[in-house]
Amino acid sequence: MQGNSLVEAVKSGDITAAEKSLLTGADINESGEQGWTPLNHAAGKGDLKMVKLLVARGADIFRIGRDKRTAYMIALAAGRAEVAKYLREVEDAVGPEEAKLLRPRRSYCKAYLLKDLRQFNSWSESKINWKDHENGREASAAAGEVADDDRVVFIHQDFTVTRSVWRDENVIFNQISPEWREFCENTLEFKAPTDLDLIDTSGAAL
Repeated sequence: MQGNSLVEAVKSGDITAAEKSLLTGADINESGEQGWTPLNHAAGKGDLKMVKLLVARGADIFRIGRDKRTAYMIALAAGRAEVAKYLREVEDAVGPEEAKLLRPRRSYCKAYLLKDLRQFNSWSESKINWKDHENGREASAAAGEVADDDRVVFIHQDFTVTRSVWRDENVIFNQISPEWREFCENTLEFKAPTDLDLIDTSGAAL
C-alpha cells in the first residue's frame, strides 16, 4: 500500500489495513486533509482501538493541523468522551507541561453564602484590589465594615474568594493552603470542572 493508505484505513476503521500499512513503512505522522494526521482522524471518529494502536506505534499526540488542534482537542470537540479521556491521560504521562500549555484555559467560579465559608477555622477577610464596577473607580469601603452572613461570594478555580465574578478584583480571601483546599473540596464540595466534565456527547461538529 502506498500514499495515504494509512489515513484511508483509519477513516474506514480498518485496523488490519492500518497495521499492514504501518508494517510496510507508512508515515504514522503524515498529514493530509486539513493537516490532520492519522491519529487526528481516529480521534475525530472516536475509534479508541485505532487511537491506541497509533499511540502504541509512536504517533505524535501533540501534532496539530491547520485548525491548531491536537488529537485530544479534536476528540473533545466531537464529543468522543472515551477517546478524549484516554488521550488526556497519555498527554499527562508523556508531556504534562506541553499539555498544560496547549489545552484551552477556562475561567470558573461558583457562588456560596459567606456564612458557609466562615465555617473554615482559619477564615479571615481582607479587601484586596477593591473596585466598584458600577462607576469604574476604586472603591473605598468603610473601615471596619462586616459583610452579612447571607452575602453571596464566589470561589474561583484557584481557590481565591471574591465579592464579584471577576477573578482578580474585590478579593476577600487569598490565603490558599492545603487545609483551605480540602475544606472547599470536602465541606463545600467545590470542584472546577475539567474539559472532560464539560464535554458535549450529543455529537458536536468537528
